[in-house]
Amino acid sequence: MASARPPVMNMSGEGSADQVVAHVRSLIERGTLRRGDRLPAERDLASQIGVSRPSVRAGLHALAAMGVVRSRHGSGTFIPDGPPALAPEPLSFLAALHGFSRDEMYEARRVLEIAAAGMAAERATPEQLAAMADEVTSLFALMNDPQAFLVHDVGFHRGVAASSGNPILAALIEMVSALYYERRRTTAARAANRDLHAAAEAHRRIYRAIRAHDAEAARRAMHDHLVEASRYQAQEMASAPSAVRARRRRAAS
Repeated sequence: MASARPPVMNMSGEGSADQVVAHVRSLIERGTLRRGDRLPAERDLASQIGVSRPSVRAGLHALAAMGVVRSRHGSGTFIPDGPPALAPEPLSFLAALHGFSRDEMYEARRVLEIAAAGMAAERATPEQLAAMADEVTSLFALMNDPQAFLVHDVGFHRGVAASSGNPILAALIEMVSALYYERRRTTAARAANRDLHAAAEAHRRIYRAIRAHDAEAARRAMHDHLVEASRYQAQEMASAPSAVRARRRRAAS
C-alpha cells in the first residue's frame, strides 16, 4: 500500500489565510471543536492544512477579529466559551464614517436591551443573577469613581444580555456596549454624584424585576433607565465647553 503523501505546502500566502478560516470552520461544523476547546498548535495546523505558519497566524487573526477564537498568552488559542463576542472595530469605523449620534446609539440600545431584560427575567440562572447582584453592589460602592462605575455599569448590561439566553442578541449588545463604553468614558468624569446614584438605583430596579421573574417590570425598568441615561449624558456633553475652559484657565495660571 502506498504511503500517504504529505500535504503540499502553500508558501505563496495567497488565499492561505482563507484556507485556515475554512479549516477551523469545518472542525467546528463537524463538532471536532466546541466552545472552550483549544485549537491545535500553529505548527500542527500548518501541517494539517498545508500552509505556512505565518499563514496560520494570519488566519487566526482573521478568526479573532470575527470573535471565533481568542488567544491566551502562554496557553494557546481557544474557542471562547459563553456568549459570542463580535469585534467592535467594524461598528467603530461605521460610527466614525456615518457620525452615529448619541440619540441613535441609545435608540439602538433600547431596541436590543429592553427585549433582553424581559427575556432575562424568564431565563436567568442563579449564577447569572448572582453576577448581576455583584455588579449592582459595585455600582453603589464606586459612585466616587465614575470611570470604575462605568466599567460595572457596562458589566451589568452585559450580564443582562447574557442572561437573555439568546447568543445572537447577546453578541449584538456586546458589540454596541463596547462602542458605548469607548464614547462614554470620555464624559464619565463629568457625571454628577446624584446622577450616578440615580443610575445605581435604576440598575437595582432592573435586577430586582429580573430576580422576581417579572418580564414586564424588567422591560419597563430597562426602558426608563436608558431614557434617563441618555438625558444624563446629554447634560454631561453640555457641560464639556465650560470644563474645557476651566482646564485652560488652570493651565494658564
